[in-house]
Amino acid sequence: MELSLSVRTGEVFGFLGPNGAGKTTTIRLLLGLLRPTDGSASVFDLDTVKDSVEIRHRCGYLPGELVLYENMTGTNLLQYMASLRRGVSLEFAEELAERLDCDLSRPIRTLSRGNKQKIGLIQALMHQPELLVLDEPTSGLDPLVQHEFYKIIAEASATGQTVFLSSHNLPEVERVCHRAGIIREGRLIAIEEIASLKERALRRLEIHFEGAVEKDAFRAVPGIRNLQWENSIMRCEIMGSLDPLIKTLAQYNVTNLISHEPHLDEIFMAFYGEGSEKDVN
Repeated sequence: MELSLSVRTGEVFGFLGPNGAGKTTTIRLLLGLLRPTDGSASVFDLDTVKDSVEIRHRCGYLPGELVLYENMTGTNLLQYMASLRRGVSLEFAEELAERLDCDLSRPIRTLSRGNKQKIGLIQALMHQPELLVLDEPTSGLDPLVQHEFYKIIAEASATGQTVFLSSHNLPEVERVCHRAGIIREGRLIAIEEIASLKERALRRLEIHFEGAVEKDAFRAVPGIRNLQWENSIMRCEIMGSLDPLIKTLAQYNVTNLISHEPHLDEIFMAFYGEGSEKDVN
């Protein structure tokens, strides 16, 4: 791996990349769970190797591959985790459980993947740490719970907590983060403000028309590419603002519009091209 990045106090920093890009390895290095073969890393101005215990004491961590004590109930597990951290009240944990619709009374072995993920989130958040390190935090959560989680993250940031959030979901990172680092094959290829990402977002659209359409009008739309027609159905990709396309569509009767989310690798290719990298140091 070759990367260099810094995260500001109080920001929500997205760490984007496809599966296998190196997101989890980076997190394990930052928490002292792995040792770098070269270079160094620091969290709170502390060395991640020499001071790993103190760093973890000040962090909340949700691993990407969550393993819990299956014979415990959710309440038992959170009580145990609170005792390890000494003096942590369960009051906030209970509030989080209510907001995330998490039943803490059931044995963990009986829970679905999504409900286990909720308990993992609660244990990471419940002591209101200075730094939250969350690896694919919404994996397995239904959309309503995801929405509540986003609100919780925004509240944490507003109180000064820093959030380092790993994801392969670009819309999720756009929604909750201030900046994002983009990693591919162990290399950091860019650090972007979220507004910049949105300006260059790649969308794949399928649009159904009622009646005849002047096809040449769409070839002139800024940012449109890979324009294809099948009878009264138009398929295309568009980067940047949708406003010019919407204004062109307004001249016709549109019966359906379908947005297909592109794979993250396609988005990286659209932003930076095959094998290209930006200077992010």
